[in-house]
Amino acid sequence: MRPVSSATFEGKLNAKIEKDHNCRFQPLLNAFPVKWGDGHQRCFVFPPALPLVEVQASHHPAISGAVRHILIVDDSRAQRMIVEAGLRNRGYMVHHADSGAAALDLCNRVEIDLVLSDWMMPGMTGIEFCRALRALPSDRYVYFILLTSKSDKSAVAEGLDVGADDFLTKPLDQGELRARVNAGERVLAMERALRGNNILLSDTLDRLRALYAALDRDLVEARNLQQSLLRERHHRYPEGRISLILRPSGHVGGDMVGFFEVNAEVTGLYGFDVSGHGVTSALLTARLYGLLSGASPDQNIAMMPGPTGPIGRNPAEVAAAINRLMLSEIQTERYATLAYAELERRTGRVRLVQAGHPHPVVQHRDGSISLLGDGGLPVGLLDGATFSDFETRLMPGERLLLLSDGVTECPNPEGIELGQEGLAHILRNLGDLGGTRLLDALMWELARWHGAEDFPDDVSCALFEYDG
Repeated sequence: MRPVSSATFEGKLNAKIEKDHNCRFQPLLNAFPVKWGDGHQRCFVFPPALPLVEVQASHHPAISGAVRHILIVDDSRAQRMIVEAGLRNRGYMVHHADSGAAALDLCNRVEIDLVLSDWMMPGMTGIEFCRALRALPSDRYVYFILLTSKSDKSAVAEGLDVGADDFLTKPLDQGELRARVNAGERVLAMERALRGNNILLSDTLDRLRALYAALDRDLVEARNLQQSLLRERHHRYPEGRISLILRPSGHVGGDMVGFFEVNAEVTGLYGFDVSGHGVTSALLTARLYGLLSGASPDQNIAMMPGPTGPIGRNPAEVAAAINRLMLSEIQTERYATLAYAELERRTGRVRLVQAGHPHPVVQHRDGSISLLGDGGLPVGLLDGATFSDFETRLMPGERLLLLSDGVTECPNPEGIELGQEGLAHILRNLGDLGGTRLLDALMWELARWHGAEDFPDDVSCALFEYDG
């Protein structure tokens, strides 16, 4: 086949072959034949160019998949064709726009990944188009390359300020064009991967929040149930009165206080503190509470049948029995401290056992403080541990307190614990108060000492005020 000469002018393609040669001219163009010219000339007319043209590239896979849709923006159609030539056979969907306004309209309809835009255009410039594109509400990042003949630093700074990512200097070098697009594709691949990870992380956090919310609701119910174990915060006898308070450091805690009637003349008063915090400690607390429950005297470990009715076990035997039960049946790595007092309400005689719990406190009528007991081992810690009891006698107007270590070990903002001296000072200052008013005021003073109402440890108190 002989060479064919052709030329374009104002939308027309003119092709010419040499005369008397047996040749064919077969144009594969989207054009309309109009007429034969002189000799062997034929004239074709192209349809009018549209302001916005979308051109689909071949369907070969893109390099990384991060860039699929590329938008070329230039008021010169020839310049757009030159840019597109550097992107051939790379699997991109190439879109054309001849103005910034047309490009912005297309970006609202198509998820463009990368833009190659001329800087100087009539109407909306490349800089103005970039600024408008960045202002569009979208969670997808568009990589923006400005095509420019400007090379001074102020122009580059202006482009970066409005959101351009890279620059290409005219006249274009096809190798540099491909390199810049490859760099944009790497950036977008990382951005998409990061965005996917962020979405996954956000979804995971949402699920965790839902789980924690459900768990929090369960723990609130557990706290309400634990508080309901204190059926009475205050109970009055002819010979005196008992008052209780319980403040877990979290939703549920390991502290418990309570009392039960052994018989018409004797009352058991106790406080215990299971090691640790949270659900495990709370479950063991509920189990120990059941062992000292007044609702089921036949299952109360501190009571046994007597000749004329229930009588109380020796307090040391009560501690020993709980210790054996925790090590043989409950089989937990937790232990508990215990203070148990058997009160003879008519005489004021008190028999006690201290198993690792803070010292029981007796406040005398003059406000002074006496500490009872010598410490002892916690229950559930050592197999075969022995416990000893002791006794005291309350005089009318005196009161006995069983407190957890959350009171005496409560720190102030400097980390200094309240201690026994601080407790004695508070009790002396609150000497005119009694019952639940005294315990509520004690919590208020403890919060003032700590500097906050949320204590670092569970706090519990059982109070017996003897009237005689």
